[in-house]
Amino acid sequence: MKKQLVHMKGTKEGLVLRLDDQCAYRDLVEELERKVSEGGIDGKVNVSLDLGYRYLLEQQKQEIINIIETPGKMVVSKIMCNVISVDENDAKKQELQCDTYVGIVRSGQIIQAPGDIIVIGDVNPNGKIEAGGNIFVLGKLKGMAHAGVGGNREAIIAASWFEPTHVYIADVIEVMSNEKPIVRKHAEQLFAYINKEGIISYDRLQEVRKIRALLNTKGGS
Repeated sequence: MKKQLVHMKGTKEGLVLRLDDQCAYRDLVEELERKVSEGGIDGKVNVSLDLGYRYLLEQQKQEIINIIETPGKMVVSKIMCNVISVDENDAKKQELQCDTYVGIVRSGQIIQAPGDIIVIGDVNPNGKIEAGGNIFVLGKLKGMAHAGVGGNREAIIAASWFEPTHVYIADVIEVMSNEKPIVRKHAEQLFAYINKEGIISYDRLQEVRKIRALLNTKGGS
């Protein structure tokens, strides 16, 4: 009996299309074309594509997507894969690393980091910190801070004294003003984060482990 190379499973969100990761790529494509041409789907349905341990080149990935979407019944909304390229792995390592900058960030100066950054010193007005991950300022933050530059909306900006002119997290931007009472009255030991509504919010540093639990890899009570 011939081994089945394409498995379809219905879920609440649509279909999961699991592709065999041990067979030849051409055999997989041929079976996928047959499966898709069989029809039997009413209306449009979202498809989660599970590649398992098969790594596809971008051209191959696009070919698979085109085969699935060409009949007009299915739309690939998600692609899952258990392997990543060397470049992707290097990028993830950079995101996880933490840089340290010691000194004052002066007006017009920009300090950048691919992952998290700890600034031991003040950030003066018109000075700027940019990080792919979180920003921690052990001093006065009075300039601009942009965390999660690559789109990480879980990133936070924390400072011993929180008085920035601009707060950026991922693609969300906020110009600071006197309309933020918690910032105006409690500038000491504060942090900024994107809440569940997609808006930048502020809270005391004591609350960070409740709001961003993944930051708490180690710590006391």
